[in-house]
Amino acid sequence: MRRGRLELFALVGVAVAAPFLLPEYKAQLSFLWLFVLFALTWDLQGGQMGYNSFGNVVFFGIGMYASTAVQIALFFNLGEWTEAGGEQTFTHTPAQYFAGFAAGIFASALLPAAAALALGSFILSMRGQYFAICTLGFGIAVGEIAASADILGAGSGMSVPVWPEESGGLAARDLALYSLCALAALFCFIAMRELHKTKFGLALNAIRDDEDKAEAMGLPVTWCKVRSWTVSAFFLGIAGALAGHIIGFIDPTEVAFAGATFGVWMVLMAVLGGKGTLWGPIIGAALFQFFKEFFWTYFLGWQYVMLGLLIVVSVVFFPDGVVGFWRARRAGQAERGL
Repeated sequence: MRRGRLELFALVGVAVAAPFLLPEYKAQLSFLWLFVLFALTWDLQGGQMGYNSFGNVVFFGIGMYASTAVQIALFFNLGEWTEAGGEQTFTHTPAQYFAGFAAGIFASALLPAAAALALGSFILSMRGQYFAICTLGFGIAVGEIAASADILGAGSGMSVPVWPEESGGLAARDLALYSLCALAALFCFIAMRELHKTKFGLALNAIRDDEDKAEAMGLPVTWCKVRSWTVSAFFLGIAGALAGHIIGFIDPTEVAFAGATFGVWMVLMAVLGGKGTLWGPIIGAALFQFFKEFFWTYFLGWQYVMLGLLIVVSVVFFPDGVVGFWRARRAGQAERGL
């Protein structure tokens, strides 16, 4: 109990100090917290339950679109907004902006969770490579649907309402969005930590170890899998809403349902840190954000090649992630009496 509190206090301390120690990197720090949330939610399926999903980015995209659409539609015609270029024609007052923002965050959590709950029984009835392929196709299909929906801007995308100048300008906006990203990640961390301690957490581990045996022992396997996916969708939807406001523009395939980037990165971060652990995804997210910024700064044009090499190195030399490597090393030292 004491160790858990110290870990939480350490994360809170980092969250509070970071924007003041590195004020020029608020956007990167905001995405770091979102990456922590990405990795923690993916690990709930891929690590704790043993189901490697490539479609969790769908919930991120649904949350992004839901938040922006609700924020706009409360005060303006959504179709006219996307047709006219958004804030180029329509402007929110501060009261409208923040009321719509709050309603959008609420919708961004509920709609992805509802989608996971509704579709989970069908998709999660599949196993192994069939489940992985199905989730990959699911992500591509939803992205194409969004790219053909005129009311959402179709392939041209959708602009996100602009932070009111009367509310402190860009500095206030960046700090507010950073704070919300950090709070979302901390809330996710607490939820995952507590969930891992429950019987539900043990049930997910039982499914990972031997699903047939778990079902034979009376565990409601399908319901546990759907519940896990719904929890992930809830947090990923909120992440999508916040990411949309940070980026300022929603492209259906390159931002909202970007399986080749955000979708793959979720998996990489959890694997890099050590899937099936609480701290592995957090460490993996921090390492990934460092390497990503480094590659994009010093290897521009070759950044995806370098990222591919990072994936190869992770899989070959750290198959159990950084946390797994450290545990194995400590276990070896203990056996040798060091």
